[in-house]
Amino acid sequence: MTQSPTQPCPCGSGLRRLSCCDAPPGTLRPTEAIRHLTPLIERATQALRTGARAVAEQLAIDVLELAPGQTGALAVLYEVRKSTGPASAVEALIRRLVALDPNNFWALNEITLLLLGKGSLAEAELHARNAIRIAPEAPQAHNLMGMVLTEARRPQVGEYHYRRVITLSGARDPILLANLAWNLKTQGRMEESRALYQEAGRSGLPVMQTLLGWARMEEADRNFPQAADLLDQAERAVPDNPSILLARAILLGRMRRQEEALAVLDRIAVLTPDGLGPNELLEKGRLLDQLGRYDDAWVAFEHGKRRARELTGYGYMAGHANEMARRLKGFFVAGRLRTLPRGTLREGIAQPLFILGFPRSGTTLVEQTLSAHPRIAAGDELPMIGELTDLMPRLFESPLSYPEALAELWMGDRREGLDTLRDHYFDKARQLRVLRGDAAWFTDKMPLNETHLGLIGLIFPQAPLLHVLRHPLDVVLSVFSNHLTHGFFCAYALDSIAQHMVLVHDLVAHYRAEMPLRYMPVRYEDIVERQEASVRSMLGFVGEDFDPGCLQFHENRRYARTASYAQVTEKLYASSRFRYRDYLRHLEPLLDVLGPLIERLGYSV
Repeated sequence: MTQSPTQPCPCGSGLRRLSCCDAPPGTLRPTEAIRHLTPLIERATQALRTGARAVAEQLAIDVLELAPGQTGALAVLYEVRKSTGPASAVEALIRRLVALDPNNFWALNEITLLLLGKGSLAEAELHARNAIRIAPEAPQAHNLMGMVLTEARRPQVGEYHYRRVITLSGARDPILLANLAWNLKTQGRMEESRALYQEAGRSGLPVMQTLLGWARMEEADRNFPQAADLLDQAERAVPDNPSILLARAILLGRMRRQEEALAVLDRIAVLTPDGLGPNELLEKGRLLDQLGRYDDAWVAFEHGKRRARELTGYGYMAGHANEMARRLKGFFVAGRLRTLPRGTLREGIAQPLFILGFPRSGTTLVEQTLSAHPRIAAGDELPMIGELTDLMPRLFESPLSYPEALAELWMGDRREGLDTLRDHYFDKARQLRVLRGDAAWFTDKMPLNETHLGLIGLIFPQAPLLHVLRHPLDVVLSVFSNHLTHGFFCAYALDSIAQHMVLVHDLVAHYRAEMPLRYMPVRYEDIVERQEASVRSMLGFVGEDFDPGCLQFHENRRYARTASYAQVTEKLYASSRFRYRDYLRHLEPLLDVLGPLIERLGYSV
């Protein structure tokens, strides 16, 4: 049944639909004709300042029903809804305010924080960048950019913005120091991170977020007693805080004290009105899995994914994924590829070594293994290939988007376009500090880079491509038990994980059939069963001599910035091979989709 535009807006703002989310664009523009409403807006603002929220709310609604585009009243109603909810109204109001007044620095900061909290990092970055354009010397703008880029896995650039805050403010605020410390932790610079946490801690005030971040850094650095002590301090400062309790449960899990960890999660469930959130539920499932309680673990995984969908609204973007695959297959065909140039080798610089694979297939294990070699530096999840697909039309001055923009390479003034892309890639790698002076190679293990295997093969025809394969049911199970966003949000449901895996493997098969690639498949199971032979084979393919240090990958002190960071600190173990067998009855409905792929990759059920 269609709702009337005069009914209350479903976003929960308190306005009618026609004055809120369904307002025609022409009614949203502020005009001089509504200047007589100024006294009402001033009264609403004053009421808000003095705590009379009900009065402020009614005055703001009165104004907005007459003038939906009045930004002063929108700001007042936004502040009211921020404290009373619902969240849908808060987001709708701040989005409208930014659309009406895109140079409003306060509003840009507000929407950036909101989107950051939701995990909408790409959109948050757009607004954070605009805030810096408007106020390049405002510490708050740089602080937000630092927060966004750190969460978006570009901590090296985020570090620059945090240090700009210190320079611009002339102060070493404990909260800022803690933010910078967390940034350095994500870069694996543990000693520098620890020094900043210690400096922040000397302020004398037990700031919960500082203690929590510090504890999580120590846990990541395998200093479990120190992490436990910091969590004790945090709990004394803020008892029964769910974030502290979750960190405690994760720490206990790493210490193999699963029953105690589960008891902590049960406390969170009691303390939180809505029960456990997605992260807590997935952690509970992993703990139950370690205890061999597989059916209980599966229930927790299912509940965690369902809660993630409910809270974020995200789900698999199947239409976008299939359209992308269709266009890539249509462009990257042998006849066309024979007429396209290839990128040339850039001498005197470390070269990329691509570690490809679906999330949770074993790419982190391979990177930790190879980066233990003295001539191979770890680059981690580098964003450059994805960035190049977005930048290509602008760099080539093309009216077409990727991949069709590669047709510009047929033009005489674009014949060196692939070298332009290559140099952009290397410039970003230098900016991200992965070009170690004594290394001949650096790894790039961004998950699902194999989606763009054709582009990689054009730009870097000499680059080694190690494609990590693992039993598809094991991969599905592992993705299902972790919170991931790669691959058009496919990880939010079991069936979409399987669908996207088939789509990506079909793309890889297409690329291999249509163009020459320096490609080597690497089986996760072979690494587990025949470690030394597998390592020798990979290094030989890359062109490097065997180094026995690669067999002791668990002694590699580098912090792996992935969900696998804890596993790769342990010696090689076989328990992750064919884990799917304990969950086969739950995974059996996927066999119609995955069966042909399982057979094609040489596996069986």
